[in-house]
Amino acid sequence: MNPRHDQTPTSSPSSGASTPAGGSSLSSSWILPATVSHAVGGLMRRFSSEPHKINATEQQYSSNFSASKANGNGNEGIDGVYTPPYRNASPFQPPPLYPISLSGYKESTLESARLLSKELAEEIRLLVPPRLQLCEEWKLVYSLEEDGVSLGTLYSKCDKLSGLRNGFVLVVKDADGGLFGAYLTERPHPSPHYFGTGECFLWRASFLSPASFSSALTPPQSDATSLQSSSTIASSSSASIPPVSNTPNSLFPPPPSPLLPTGASTPERIRFKAFPYSGVNDYLIFCETGFLSIGGGDGRYGLWLDDNFEKGISSSCPTFGNEPLSEEGEKFEIVGVELWSIGN
Repeated sequence: MNPRHDQTPTSSPSSGASTPAGGSSLSSSWILPATVSHAVGGLMRRFSSEPHKINATEQQYSSNFSASKANGNGNEGIDGVYTPPYRNASPFQPPPLYPISLSGYKESTLESARLLSKELAEEIRLLVPPRLQLCEEWKLVYSLEEDGVSLGTLYSKCDKLSGLRNGFVLVVKDADGGLFGAYLTERPHPSPHYFGTGECFLWRASFLSPASFSSALTPPQSDATSLQSSSTIASSSSASIPPVSNTPNSLFPPPPSPLLPTGASTPERIRFKAFPYSGVNDYLIFCETGFLSIGGGDGRYGLWLDDNFEKGISSSCPTFGNEPLSEEGEKFEIVGVELWSIGN
């Protein structure tokens, strides 16, 4: 027997069909790492999967977008904001504001002792948060005329409104008859720190009766330049005053319509001025048992009232960038105080 026929044939190492003895180091070089094998397998499955099928919604959106581009009504967002063609502007408009009703005065309280009028309330209403502009009834919380001279009484009456999202309007009257105050986002209460939000603001108002309004518009016969300045006395929120010609018969123009933009009608002309939050600091409302204050900074108060409602201070403060609210100066004598609640 030929001994060569009994030997097991071995293939060449280069063929890779079988592993020669002692060739373990060569075989390990052909084994891929697990992470690489996983990545390669994922790519193969992605390339071999079926193409994505467009559903009916995507096809409708694509056709609408193409039609909009063809008509020139669409925008791809490159040169501006894209507005989908299937969206239309809402036909709903905000509801009209009904006149404000003031409730809480006692029948025995004289009209001359009531500080807040409906006309002034309409002016303040335009600056309060929109959710409170819809409130038609303003409720009297405290009145110096009806509840006595005490800051503690004001605090105790406000405690009944704790937890509500109401707004509060503070009205102050000085010895010169000036009216001013503040809108507060929280009820006044003693606190060790400042409170309130940037929706707070200070305000002041003055009134001109029809007689004084007409006399204020009457220029001196010898001073033609005063005509321009006297015509600016009209209400800052009312309609513009008709121009006055230089003819002798036109020196006394008819007063403008008493209809205010807010919808309220009044024989008086209101000059209203507000001072919104400046954002310089957070000194909005600060109350203690001995005083109530709104606004501050640099050792000044926008509005400060003592606990007996006898003396007050109003200075220009960084919180609101306001001017002194009282015509008496930074210090004034308090004649009346009211606090109103807007909300439930």
